[in-house]
This record gives sequence, structure tokens and C-alpha cells, in this order.
Amino acid sequence: MKKTSTRTRVLTATAAAVALSAGAFGAVSASASAPSAESRAAVKADPSSRHLQQTTHLTIDAANKAAKATLDAAERAGQRVTVAVVDRNGNTIVTMRGNGAGPQSYESAEKKAFTAVSWNAPTSELVKRLESTPNLKDIPGTLFLGGGAPVQVKGAPIAGIGVAGAPSGAQDEEFAKAGVAALGR
Repeated sequence: MKKTSTRTRVLTATAAAVALSAGAFGAVSASASAPSAESRAAVKADPSSRHLQQTTHLTIDAANKAAKATLDAAERAGQRVTVAVVDRNGNTIVTMRGNGAGPQSYESAEKKAFTAVSWNAPTSELVKRLESTPNLKDIPGTLFLGGGAPVQVKGAPIAGIGVAGAPSGAQDEEFAKAGVAALGR
């Protein structure tokens, strides 16, 4: 019988140790990631708690409906635009780039939607505020051009729709408002 070299025995032992420790680590990781019944119960909260606040959000279906209505309004007017719908926190829910819309329209639409929801006002109104407060335009992520409209429930903003790509901000905003109106149908 042939003896194995010391090097072969060390490599074999090392490989076995690595495999064994990987299995042990996986078992520990698996048990650490599975919450116990006690910890799952701790996650439940009383909805009537004064420490909680309920908010209203658009569903993905509603955001898609608004975006599609916006693109349809632009198409009827012969315009190539991009539409973005963001939630109350300014996170993008959906963005649709219409056929032939310019490359700059994607980011502009998102920024207009973010601006509209942030101030709960159409961006055309916010452009007027720049005259008295010009530093508003320095806030990151905003774009003070016509084309953004807030989506409101009982006067509170829950989303924003931004449109970019038409020859004027007024036209972009007209399309955004068509998206808002579609949510009421």
C-alpha cells in the first residue's frame, strides 16, 4: 500500500475542515434567519396605537392606469413624452417612455413628479414661487418646470405624476392632469 504524502494529507484535511465548517455555518445561518414564534409576535402592532400612522398609497395597477392615461392624452395631441408616477416619498412606482420620446425626458419626468408630490402643487405653480424664493431650485431631485401634478386624497399628496417631452411645460402638465383625472374614474 502506497503512503500519501504529507502535503496531500494536509490538503485533504483542510478541504474536509472547510466543508465541515461551511455546513455548520449554513446550519447556524438557517436557524438564525428563521424567526421564532415569540419574535414574530413582537412584530405585530396595534393599529390603534398613537405611535402609528396610516397612509394611503397608489397600487401598481393605479399607477399604471394613470401613466397609460397620460401617454394616451399625449398621443392624441401628437406628442412624444415620458411619464413617471412616484409615491408619497418620491420613490418611482412606474415610468413609461412613449415611442419617440427624447432621452432627457425620462429623468425630467421623474423629477417633475417628485417636485409635485413634495410640495403638493402642480409644478407650474411652483415655478412662480422661484421668483420670491430662488434657492428652491437647489433642492436635490427637484425640477421646477411645468409638467408635474400631485395626486391627492382629501387634500393630502399621495403621489405625483410627471411628464416631459412636449414642446411646453404647460402641455406636459395638461397630460399629467389627464393621468390624475383617470384615477377618479
